[in-house]
Amino acid sequence: MIVTVLGPISPEQLGVTDAHDHLFLRSPALPGQDFEDTDRAVEEVTNAASGGLHAIVEVTPIGLGRRPAKMRAVAEATGVHVVAATGYHRDAHYPEGHWVRTAPIELLAERILADLQLGMHPDDWLSAAPPDSARAGVIKAGASYQRISVLEERRLMAAAIGSRETGAPILVHTEIGTCAHEIIDLLTRERVQADRIILAHLDRNPDRELHAAIADRGVTLEYDTPGRIKYRPDSQLLDLVEAMVKAGHAGALMLGLDLGQRDYFRSYGGGPGLSYLMGTFVPRLRSRVGADVVRQILVDTPARAFSMATR
Repeated sequence: MIVTVLGPISPEQLGVTDAHDHLFLRSPALPGQDFEDTDRAVEEVTNAASGGLHAIVEVTPIGLGRRPAKMRAVAEATGVHVVAATGYHRDAHYPEGHWVRTAPIELLAERILADLQLGMHPDDWLSAAPPDSARAGVIKAGASYQRISVLEERRLMAAAIGSRETGAPILVHTEIGTCAHEIIDLLTRERVQADRIILAHLDRNPDRELHAAIADRGVTLEYDTPGRIKYRPDSQLLDLVEAMVKAGHAGALMLGLDLGQRDYFRSYGGGPGLSYLMGTFVPRLRSRVGADVVRQILVDTPARAFSMATR
C-alpha cells in the first residue's frame, strides 16, 4: 500500500506523481521564503491537477513547518493524493540548540515510527498538541555538500530504523547531487534494502556515469529541477533523462519540482509553479522518449518506490 494523508491506497491508485515537492515549509535556512497558506496551496494544486497531476509527495520533514491538517485539507479540496514525510533534513535547516541536533538516535527513530504508525505531530512534537490523524508515508533524510556530518549520520541511522520496521521508503536530500554512494553505503550498512532508497536532486550533478552506477545498485534516482533555469536550461535535464533511458535505466527515474521557496509558486507571485511539470516539461520529455517511458517515470516507478514494503 501507499500511505497518503487521507489514508492508505493501492499503488495503482497513485497515478501521475510529482515525486518531490512542498506545500508548506518554514526553515531558518531560507529566511523570508516560508509558505504556509492553505488557500494558496489549494490554488496551486488545483491548477496542477487540471493539467493531469494526480499525486504529490510532500517531503517537508519534522521541524520545518510541516502541517498535517493543512495537507489533509489540500487533499480533500483538490482530490490529489498527498504523501507526507517524517524524518529530518540536513544540518543547515536546524539551528544550534534545536532538539533534532541533540536527540539520541533512539528518540529520533521513535518520532519517525510514531509519524508512520500513529499519526504526525504538528511540526514540533514537543508541543502539547496531539498527533494528527494523518500518517506519514515516506521518510526524509539529508546530507551536506560533499560530506555526511556526524549528526546527519545519526539521523540517517534513525531513518534506517524506521524503514526496517515499517517498510517505508527513505528519500534523501543530496546537496548538489553529492555523496550519493556514501549515503547508499551507510543505509545498506544499516540493513536498508536498496529499493527502499530514493536519492533526490541528482540532476544538480548531471554525471551520467555516476547516475548509471547508482541505478545499477537498485536505488531510485529523483530529478527535480524542471523550470529552475538558474541551475541549467531544461534542455540539459531532458538530455540527461534521455541518456539514462537509452542506457536502460528508465525504471530507476522519477521526477518532481521541489518548490521549496515561496518565490517558486504562482500563487505567491513567482514561478515556475506546480503546473510546470505537466504543462511544460512533460510534453517536451514525451517528444524525446515517448509516452510509454513517460508513464513509467511518472506513474509506474512512483507506485513502486512509495509503496510500503512487506515486512
